[in-house]
Amino acid sequence: MAAAEGRSPAHGTHTAPRELDGDDKARYDNGMASGPGVHMNDVTKPQRGNADPVFWEKAQAHLVRYGGEFAPFIVERARGSFMWDADGRRILDFCSGQMSAILGHSHPEIAEVVQRTVGELDHLYSTILSRPVVDLAARLAELAPGKLDRVLLVSTGGESNEAAIRMAKLATGRYEIVGLSRSWHGVTGGAASATYSSSRRGYGPAQIGSFVLPAPDSYRSGFIAADGTYDWRAELDFGFELIDRQSTGALAACIAEPILSSGGVLEPPVGYMSALRAKCIERGMLLIFDEAQTGLGRTGDLFASERDHVVPDFLTLSKTLGAGLPLAAVLTTPQIEDICHERGFLFYTTHASDPLPAAVGLKVLEIVIRDKLTERARILGAHLRDGLLALQQRHACIGNVRGRGLLVGLDLVQDRATKAPAPELAQRVARICLELGMMTSVVRGGFGIFRIAPPITVSKQEIELALDIFDRAISKSLS
Repeated sequence: MAAAEGRSPAHGTHTAPRELDGDDKARYDNGMASGPGVHMNDVTKPQRGNADPVFWEKAQAHLVRYGGEFAPFIVERARGSFMWDADGRRILDFCSGQMSAILGHSHPEIAEVVQRTVGELDHLYSTILSRPVVDLAARLAELAPGKLDRVLLVSTGGESNEAAIRMAKLATGRYEIVGLSRSWHGVTGGAASATYSSSRRGYGPAQIGSFVLPAPDSYRSGFIAADGTYDWRAELDFGFELIDRQSTGALAACIAEPILSSGGVLEPPVGYMSALRAKCIERGMLLIFDEAQTGLGRTGDLFASERDHVVPDFLTLSKTLGAGLPLAAVLTTPQIEDICHERGFLFYTTHASDPLPAAVGLKVLEIVIRDKLTERARILGAHLRDGLLALQQRHACIGNVRGRGLLVGLDLVQDRATKAPAPELAQRVARICLELGMMTSVVRGGFGIFRIAPPITVSKQEIELALDIFDRAISKSLS
């Protein structure tokens, strides 16, 4: 997942909430000029720039390459929707860091909370509680659907999914876990075993009892009804028929993303999640929703699963909850948590219930709700989608535009009739986008799919800039 992150040494005053209009700008700019009148070299250029040989020699000598090759530039700082590299170039970050900086980079209120809290209450022994931890748990329980009133706070999405899977196994007394074929839930043992979008080879066997359902891909599914529509019910029935034949009778849980972001922004049809829930109930399975990338407003709802009115047994949050800082949560019911506690649940990690990230999480929730960013994501997401659909009319290589709110997939194809993916073209477009001043994310797995996820504080002007860069990059890639 190609994404970039950065830091800003300065922060300023938060801009008061206001209505969207045609001249809408970012929710805050910290006094930094932005827009068409700002040149890409508006930051003082360090002497050596991106080509700094000492930097790259040290990076090559000392860094583990954990996700392919590193991006070919050095970020010096970031603010709002932009990063600035060592050559002084301004780069539009249409990945929100690692799909996490939902409020943009270096949000002044987040910076203030970090600075204040780190000087007062940063880290504690994991069984010691603090007010930020208890207050955040209570607020999450208040906002979450259903009766998901018990909360575990950890650091990463992989951790939160691992904890949910372990709790599901302990509560049910079973061990088989079902995931979707284009899923991404993390790289730790149980989470990695339920991840099927990529990166499974070379590490030995997955955990025993790991089963897969076909992901609901309405664009390329092989389950097409006689009238030409996507027959997702038949596909789901077929998937569970295979699982039932493989299961030893120990089905514990199904874990699913309401929108499969890393799998190519696959949005299940209306009714799919309700049917999945019913399948789980029939088998005595628990249901885990992983809302790492969809939670807290990005899709136009506070939680993406709200569209389907389906309440899971576990809801996991990460990326967006910390707005770029390491914070994740598992939410479940009192009944499940009580059973797990009685059976000796243990998930004792170094940074469980840390007060510093919890204080950040509280501020993130406050800003998202106070500034009506969920509604903002819905409105600006429609504008982004309309712009991408207009590009589709001009470029035959755009096979499909899909998604919800400010989480959108742009699917490049070799041919619209065959829908054959165009991964090489997508990589060329991504490289040219970067040359033109925009960081993008092409999903793993051999697909030519852009996952577009700007901060939900993005302005209409910044969306227009992104659309222009995409248009020029596609044209140049095909010339």
